[in-house]
Amino acid sequence: MTIVIKIIQFLISLSILVLIHELGHFSFAKIFKTRVEKFYLFFDAWFALFKFKRGETEYGLGWLPLGGYVKIAGMIDESMDMEQMKKPPQPWEFRSKKAWQRLLIMTGGVLFNFLLAMLIYVTILFAWGKTYLPTANLKYGIVTDSTGMAIGLRNGDKILSVDNQYIEDFSDIQKDILLNKRSSIQVDRNGEKIDIALPANYVANLLKGKGGFDIRTPFGPFVIDDFRKESPAKIAGVLKGDELIGIDSLKFTYYDEFQTYLMSHKTKAIVLNVLRKGSNLNIAMTTTSDGSLGVVLSRTFAENFEFKTIKYGFFESIPAGIARGFREIGDYLKQFRIIFSKQTKGYESLGGFITIGSIFPATWDWQSFWNVTAFLSIILAVMNILPIPALDGGHVIFLLFEVITGRKPSDKFLEYAQIVGMIILFSLLILANGNDIIRWIRK
Repeated sequence: MTIVIKIIQFLISLSILVLIHELGHFSFAKIFKTRVEKFYLFFDAWFALFKFKRGETEYGLGWLPLGGYVKIAGMIDESMDMEQMKKPPQPWEFRSKKAWQRLLIMTGGVLFNFLLAMLIYVTILFAWGKTYLPTANLKYGIVTDSTGMAIGLRNGDKILSVDNQYIEDFSDIQKDILLNKRSSIQVDRNGEKIDIALPANYVANLLKGKGGFDIRTPFGPFVIDDFRKESPAKIAGVLKGDELIGIDSLKFTYYDEFQTYLMSHKTKAIVLNVLRKGSNLNIAMTTTSDGSLGVVLSRTFAENFEFKTIKYGFFESIPAGIARGFREIGDYLKQFRIIFSKQTKGYESLGGFITIGSIFPATWDWQSFWNVTAFLSIILAVMNILPIPALDGGHVIFLLFEVITGRKPSDKFLEYAQIVGMIILFSLLILANGNDIIRWIRK
């Protein structure tokens, strides 16, 4: 059911983003009286699921959910309709319009996606405000893995600053390290301030999911809410509502201590110390191959910490939402340095449709859905403005060349450029989705 919910959210979000993007091209084309022959959500290769014609434009729903398109008369695009280009230019065609008008038509999709992201962020702040965990409120410190410990971090460390700069929102710390070439972390360890240097390969490790840190949480209360498909605890006699108070008569202060103990007892016999309706029970069982009990907890994360919520009035949410949108755009642009770096090998972390779908929440939550949709709108806008033929940015480069030099590239050149661009795009598509498949196989 979780996968179904993620897929539904992904398709709804994708539909919104594609419609808004293509509406941007469509709107500017109409403003400048340029004929739009087709407006499609998803691609209609060989056939369409649904279509109708109104005026000069055919509107439809394709079956291939890889995007969408508007077919503008007199323009060399992915349809590669060269027969039309052999005919004399008509006043309503794209190629007959002034260069600045064609430029606005081509950038309309990107502009609308940016505006959509800003609008969503404004709405989110107005409707829900901003709730976050201040770094200073991590009363139990952090928990890290062996890679983090190798650079000097320890479970229970309380992060004070990064490069001696305090970061208010704890969830922003690792993003800041990834994007801003940070060199050190300052932590409080048992009342002593310690400076931990970040090695040159730290960002590369973070991208691989190693060396990061999370919020340290207490062990209890550990109340069993449900069981997983493979559940040795259920088979052994554990019931819903039981509270786990220890293992092998050992008490745990923090949840990571409990996890460490289980990982060291994979497929081994252990004794669960359980509290059931006021009575203490000892239940023998054997863990799974990955050290799991096969149980689901009823505990909530928020109850152990003091979160901070900032509320925004209608007029306050507008500048705050726009500012957030620009910050997200800036952060996403910084990621290109990581992606193409030989040191970080960020290209290995590129993901396709599986990765995109996985970032949606497992349960339906409107705030999370709109946050993800706004971010994807920024991604779509930035990716489309890249100077690659077949993308909006490729057309923009040729139009800027025309504006600066006064010379328009030939149709034959644009045709070849379109082919090259499509080859590049398909290669990137194969790389991103190939990474998804490789990661899935390695799990």
